[in-house]
Amino acid sequence: MLSIRKNKPQVMRSRYFFVFFYLLFATTLQAQIDFSVCNLTCEQEESPLGIDNLHPRFSWQVHAMSRNFVQAAYQVIVANTPEALLPEDGKKKLWDSGKVNSSESVLVPYGGKPLKSNTTYYWQVRIWDKNGQVSSWSTVQPFRMGLLTVSDWKNAEWIALEPDETGELVTTGIHGPLVQNKLGDTKIGMYQLPLFRKEFRLKKPLRCATAYISGLGQFEMFLNGKKVGTNFLDPGWTKYDKCALYVSFDVKEQLQNGANVIGVMLGNGFYNIPRERYYKMLASYGAPKMIMKLFLEYEDGSTQVITSDKTWKATGGPITYSSIYGGEDYDAGKEPEGWMQPGFKDKKWKDVLVVNNRIPLLSQRSTPLEIRQKLPAVQIFQNEKGDWIYDLGQNFSGVVKLTVKATGNQTVKLYPAELLNPDKSVNQSASGAPYYFSYTTKGKETESWQPQFTYYGFQYVQIEGAVPQGKENPSKLPEIIELTGLHTCNSAAEAGHFTCSNPLYNKIYDLIDWAIRSNMASVFTDCPHREKLGWLEESHLMQYSIQYRYQVARLYEKVMNDIRSTQAGNGMVPTIAPELVEFEGGFKDTPEWGSAFIIIPWYVYLWYGNKDLFSEYYPDMQRYINYLSSRADNHIVAYGLGDWFDIGPNSPGEAQLTSNGVTATAIYYYDVCIMEKVSRLLGYEQDAVKYKKLADEIKKAFNEKFFDKTTLKYDRNSQAANAVALYMDLVEPQYKEQVLLNLKEDIRGRNNALTAGDVGYRYVLRALEENNASDIIYDMNSKYDVPGYGWQLAHGATALTESWQAYGFVSNNHCMLGHLMEWLFSGVGGIRQAQESVAFKNIVIKPEPVGDITSARTSYASPYGLIRCEWKTTSSEFDLYVEIPANTQATVHIPCPDLKEITERGLPLWQRHEFEVLRQTKDEVVLKLGSGNYTFKAKGMKRFD
Repeated sequence: MLSIRKNKPQVMRSRYFFVFFYLLFATTLQAQIDFSVCNLTCEQEESPLGIDNLHPRFSWQVHAMSRNFVQAAYQVIVANTPEALLPEDGKKKLWDSGKVNSSESVLVPYGGKPLKSNTTYYWQVRIWDKNGQVSSWSTVQPFRMGLLTVSDWKNAEWIALEPDETGELVTTGIHGPLVQNKLGDTKIGMYQLPLFRKEFRLKKPLRCATAYISGLGQFEMFLNGKKVGTNFLDPGWTKYDKCALYVSFDVKEQLQNGANVIGVMLGNGFYNIPRERYYKMLASYGAPKMIMKLFLEYEDGSTQVITSDKTWKATGGPITYSSIYGGEDYDAGKEPEGWMQPGFKDKKWKDVLVVNNRIPLLSQRSTPLEIRQKLPAVQIFQNEKGDWIYDLGQNFSGVVKLTVKATGNQTVKLYPAELLNPDKSVNQSASGAPYYFSYTTKGKETESWQPQFTYYGFQYVQIEGAVPQGKENPSKLPEIIELTGLHTCNSAAEAGHFTCSNPLYNKIYDLIDWAIRSNMASVFTDCPHREKLGWLEESHLMQYSIQYRYQVARLYEKVMNDIRSTQAGNGMVPTIAPELVEFEGGFKDTPEWGSAFIIIPWYVYLWYGNKDLFSEYYPDMQRYINYLSSRADNHIVAYGLGDWFDIGPNSPGEAQLTSNGVTATAIYYYDVCIMEKVSRLLGYEQDAVKYKKLADEIKKAFNEKFFDKTTLKYDRNSQAANAVALYMDLVEPQYKEQVLLNLKEDIRGRNNALTAGDVGYRYVLRALEENNASDIIYDMNSKYDVPGYGWQLAHGATALTESWQAYGFVSNNHCMLGHLMEWLFSGVGGIRQAQESVAFKNIVIKPEPVGDITSARTSYASPYGLIRCEWKTTSSEFDLYVEIPANTQATVHIPCPDLKEITERGLPLWQRHEFEVLRQTKDEVVLKLGSGNYTFKAKGMKRFD
């Protein structure tokens, strides 16, 4: 992070060499200490831009060579420059925490002088161990604040190519079937997609350059002909009448001395949905528009600011149609050649329109979408109609990259789909039709193209107007050199990995993972084609499964803002957020969906240690609880969709086997119990007492309404009813054993077939695992002959389908039933968090060797570091490898009843002093241990058969 600036005074060079030798000395000193600080993050990101928290939070991890390491104290310092972090520059520091006696290393809040907009700061940390030894200082890490106030956007204007058609603005989307009744034949959303350009000059060496930009609905920014960043579909979609997001980029390396050009292309996204082809809904907030501010800081200390204003030029671009629901058309012949390069003659371009757009701008702090993977065709064939089909081998979210050779201007159309009809033509009937990509060639040479502002869920691509290279081509159509799938999804880093000896469960893992990835956009969507909406039940019911696989703390922060921007005045939370379209009935308001507003921040806190969501949203969360209370009749909430898509006698939809009052009231109770805990964390004791009283009243009413003390059954004795009652702790203690037995008997009585749906199935798995019945979970999910994961695989699914039955008339890329991912990590994989633990400070390692699974390897990158659990069994031995990160502790369950039959690194347990034996039962030995790597061997193991 340190550099010598040109023409700096000699004293600054001396300062640089002092810093160098200081760091060298510190590194030498570190060789005598066996622990160090690593993996520094600010606001859960390494070297972030666009921070909008006035008290940014710092996290770090500890690398320790010895076992049982616990951080005893820490010290964080923050300054304007790296040099000011040095000891002799103490007065120049913005914050020095001093030595704080604490093991805290996750989300430590800044406590210094006020931070300024558009300013880079530097920080580092050191720690002490329990013996008083201190580590060397960590590496210096920067973070840059975003634009914190409206005034920071001064002189930057929203610019557009065309004015808004005010008579056609539809800011609450209208659902497709209702469009004709409400809009008639009005053609909304038919705006040109503009190109913007601005040329400017650099005359001095740059120190840094930061761009802040928002383009609605989506934008791509270019500097001197090269795209800025790797983001896809920026910015994330929001409730556009409440807020929009801007994105921050470090662009120094893309600028050059002399002339430079900024180019910006805009797409519609959800901001403007054209009334052509397929549309799930119609909405328009106006014409595409953008705002930008580029800050240039020179080595000599001077600054320059480039803003979007009336001096920019604009024209219609080569994207002639783009819709988040309908596809994208690109006419390469309409590309203004060289428009992104200096010297381009733009006199024929229009002056931009400066438009009045008062929408609040927030920094996009969630991880952006990116191209995650390329999928080549695994098969190319002609269907019965003679059309060429490219099979990419996997149902995924994304676009295609087309490389084609043509003569003249010829149009190639590509129809993506996740299924094929019997004649092998593509089937878009359940994913939104018609949807297609269209490319019109220049015809001069081999050309490559990929859509920029749309995406779809598909496995197959049907070609119209072209043939694969080398095939018969009597009509001299364009030849496709290559067609590749580009899998686009949120770029959240992977957190966990799982594999085991059973191929079926590895396939289930992949099945669910593809659905998660395909639906992890700037919101957690239901499907990547037909709707692309943020249905909220998935965001909390699948939250543990998703968090085991991906680092989504920042994405969930955006989801919470989306929910608040959508919440109604009476406190109601709709089923989708952001609410880009208004549905009716249960699709508008259902407790199991809206309760995401209460459950999400609680799960984020448990996993990542983030309490800020409580402080930020507590009044709004209270309003939702009050709303549910207003809908209750004697504390029973009984409306909505219930256990959506359960397996009953009829086609799937609203709950068939469980009264919707069961799951709705259970979720209501769960919400209130969470609010009691949140109130105590925030110090609102009166609220906590109130919520405790309300929870007790709901529990009493629930049991009076739904539990029959004669038959000892809940409601209609469905799997969902019994499971939610058990998991939510609604069952009175004396009846728990019988209710659990009811659940088990229903499953076993159906030959281990499942019946629970979108809401209930997660709680079936949780109730069984928490009551040591993973053998039943294994048996339920090891079947191919009844609806479930195996059934979906047997019917050709490559991503999780919307229905257990893998029906073709609904989505075949849906993540709402992927709850088994959680059990693969926590049950078979054995990595859990102890009750009352936060951010995996206290870990539970409890692998469950069930069925014919003889080995498993599982890992999870927790806020404190990597957790690993790897085990394998033979007929006589159980091997267990455990890795516990520094500054945490773990409880390890070894499925062996005899302490004398267990060794660690070849030595009997009684000869090991690094851990404590907590208890020994007829099934297992339980140990308490600290950080480090452990290798256990046990004989006479207990299987969970």
